[in-house]
Amino acid sequence: MEDTPLLEEGLAVVVKRDCPTCRLVEPVLGRLARDSGGLGGLAVFSQDDPDFPAGVPGVIDDTQLEHSFRLGIETVPTLVRFHNGRETGRALGWNREEWRSLTATPDLGAELPEFRLGCGSLSVEPGAEERLRARFAETGLKAREVPLEPHADAVEACFDRGWTDGLPVVPPTPERILRMLAGTARAPDEVVGAVPPDYAECTVEKVAINAVLAGCKPEYLPVVLAALEAALYPDFTLHGILCSTCFTAPLIIVNGPIARRLGMNSGLNVLGQGNRANATIGRALNLIVRNVGGGRPGEIDRATFGAPSKFTFCFAEDESDEEWESLSVSRGIARGASAVTLFQGEGVQGIMDQRSRTPDQLTASLATCLLAVCHPKICEWAHAVLLLSPEHYAIYREAGWGRARITDALLAATTRPLSEVARGAGGLAEGVPESETRRKVPKFPPGGLLLARAGGAAGLYSAILAGWPGGRAWQHSHPITREIEP
Repeated sequence: MEDTPLLEEGLAVVVKRDCPTCRLVEPVLGRLARDSGGLGGLAVFSQDDPDFPAGVPGVIDDTQLEHSFRLGIETVPTLVRFHNGRETGRALGWNREEWRSLTATPDLGAELPEFRLGCGSLSVEPGAEERLRARFAETGLKAREVPLEPHADAVEACFDRGWTDGLPVVPPTPERILRMLAGTARAPDEVVGAVPPDYAECTVEKVAINAVLAGCKPEYLPVVLAALEAALYPDFTLHGILCSTCFTAPLIIVNGPIARRLGMNSGLNVLGQGNRANATIGRALNLIVRNVGGGRPGEIDRATFGAPSKFTFCFAEDESDEEWESLSVSRGIARGASAVTLFQGEGVQGIMDQRSRTPDQLTASLATCLLAVCHPKICEWAHAVLLLSPEHYAIYREAGWGRARITDALLAATTRPLSEVARGAGGLAEGVPESETRRKVPKFPPGGLLLARAGGAAGLYSAILAGWPGGRAWQHSHPITREIEP
């Protein structure tokens, strides 16, 4: 076997034994090998068997696929003509007239059919492109590659270096990073923003690395990028969430066609385990905050208790009812567009109401539960997401109530007299400051109550996703909605 470079002059043919068309042209290759002295040279590269084709001396072993990769082979057999080191023609599969023209052999393959399709090259099988690019080409990746000792466990190495959230991660090899980057058209070195608390610059490549660690698929990457951009918006106050002693973590709510394309869960067990997109998109964002921004628990993350949401908190809204105005549309995104809404979420407060049958009854019931956000007497300190299940939503829908009317009714029902929420009222020291002069005080700041639909078809339940009590003012932390780039 010879280690022959790509030709300066002559013909190159790439074949594999496991291809009927390659076996069909075996006699043709034998003839070309005999005549190659007058053709300027012939190089035959075999992808799977160095002894194929028979009768051709000096077959080049391309089982590592380096030559196929450098030639850009997608189909075998492929015949390529070179002149002065430049490609001047290419034939895919077996096409008698094209082969005759490229080889300048008018009677070549007279005994063969006029045309036969080829087979897929081993160099373009799933995963091969990234593997070959990482091995034989300039990847363009800027991140420092960490070498491991021979036979080292890559997952354990990630634990040892503090790159995990306490659960195993997928080691970010160059091949996996390249595959992840294929999920976006954005340049790997594009800076998405500075991630707190260290305010380290985060590139698209670093987002991809953490998406690999989290177990994302490449098609999830646009959602992760949009979520990060929303989290870095100043009004989201990500730094405050990280440094707080509260329970909070970023909550991602996804709307639009992309949620369906990715198979995201908006139904049964929507806030639970079992859906890869839901689990890994939220996890990727939290890993970026940890690994790029330095937001590690016990250091700048000073949460008294924390919450499971610090692993991941992500779901899609149920948009199956065309009459329902989705969360993203209510926040200014065009219908039919995909978007993420970033919310400063805590855990899940369940509501079970199996007796209410009218909108007024259900509103009063839900409002009573919403009062518990932060504390029943703390007002205007936090936002909240009220997640309506299909059965609870049906009560509103059947009465003709849409998003705006439900929201207005809940806000009215959660506004209480100052005498009930002032400090000391009811024997509770917590409450609205004595300096408050309004006769009635709303529970939530303006725009502070978000509605979304999700959950399984059965169950007269709803859920409250409480927000971060970032301060008793609507100038502080806000949910952020951002459209997802295609």
